[in-house]
Amino acid sequence: MAPTDETAQVAQHASPFGTTPPSGPPDQDAVARGGRMPRWLPRAMVLALALIAAFQLGSWAFHQLTGLLINILIAFFLALAIEPAVSWMASRGMRRGLATFVVFLAVMIVVAGFITLLGSMLAGQIIKMVEGFPAYLDSVINWINTTFHTELRRVDIQQSLVRSDWLRKYVQNSATGVLDVSAQVLGGLFQLLTIALFSFYFAADGPRLRRALCSVLPPARQAEVLRAWEIAVDKTGGYLYSRGLMALISGIAHYILLQSLGVPYAPVLAVWVGLVSQFIPTIGTYLAGALPMLIAFTIDPWYALWVLIFVVVYQQFENYVLQPKLTAKTVDIHPAVAFGSVIAGTALLGAVGALVAIPAVATLQAFLGAYVKRYDVTDDPRVQGHRRRASGSVLARVRRLWRQPRAEEHGEHGEHGEHGEHGEGSPQNPQ
Repeated sequence: MAPTDETAQVAQHASPFGTTPPSGPPDQDAVARGGRMPRWLPRAMVLALALIAAFQLGSWAFHQLTGLLINILIAFFLALAIEPAVSWMASRGMRRGLATFVVFLAVMIVVAGFITLLGSMLAGQIIKMVEGFPAYLDSVINWINTTFHTELRRVDIQQSLVRSDWLRKYVQNSATGVLDVSAQVLGGLFQLLTIALFSFYFAADGPRLRRALCSVLPPARQAEVLRAWEIAVDKTGGYLYSRGLMALISGIAHYILLQSLGVPYAPVLAVWVGLVSQFIPTIGTYLAGALPMLIAFTIDPWYALWVLIFVVVYQQFENYVLQPKLTAKTVDIHPAVAFGSVIAGTALLGAVGALVAIPAVATLQAFLGAYVKRYDVTDDPRVQGHRRRASGSVLARVRRLWRQPRAEEHGEHGEHGEHGEHGEGSPQNPQ
């Protein structure tokens, strides 16, 4: 049978490897659709670029506004600290803005008085040091001449210092440093003004701020936010007032000691010890006691020793008697937790973090204590730190090994004494 034209055409286009060839040429529309970019890809690329740009812009803005955010954080905690006093005055009929102004005025008067007294003390000590420096220099020169058999004179030393190059460079660097210090002082004053303005706003318009915050939340969330706000106010204000009371007691105690020893500037030193020891965590006690010890050492070295002993004894009294009673209802947190929070706050925000770490942790602890469910602890000796005696412990095994030979020895003596070598009841002569 002769093959048809179609059969011949299929045989002509057959693959040498035995595969079936395509039935016809590929579709041009399908090729065009396969090579075209998907419609969603340009939009995805634009969205990714927009997200990256927004992230970079947000990161840049955050770094630029870090100082302002830290100032706002300090102002917020300061407003929480004075909130109880402002609310108490407002409940007595005083306008909230006026009450906030009165509290701020009192704080400014106390701070200004402390800075004035401390500045006068430092100025007096500097004047005394400058006046007594020539006599001190003469004594040092005489000791050097006597010990090393030299012929130094104060006039020669002064002329060599005046003509030296390092003194000229030091004066130039000091002049440049004065400009830097002036800029830093102005920047610090601006930061204090910013903190004062924000804290005044937070304290004076506290109810309005809470209403604005709660207006964007559902009723259930509003109750939680108000509860957290109340806990933060109680803990922060309690921390400030308890520390202030302990600072007052510490200042009075150290004032009595310094006044009895005749140490100059006793009121200023007492205020210094009270404030620094209470409001600078962890190392505040050592910084507070160093300055009165140094001033007392200039009067009599034994006075410095008495001041050191009193500081150590009073610190123990404060840690174990005074502080637990005053802070039991305000910032009752474990000392290890307080120390760790101070370290973490310092690592995050520096000195500001160290100051706000303890009230922040106390607020968090109180908030968690209000919402975390607790259970009764079982009466297990291990809860009190007592370990159970395990029957298979090493000590029990040693005791058994120690008692076993003695028991066998007593058993053998008993058998020989009562029944003889093969007496009645002997295992070798059973009945």
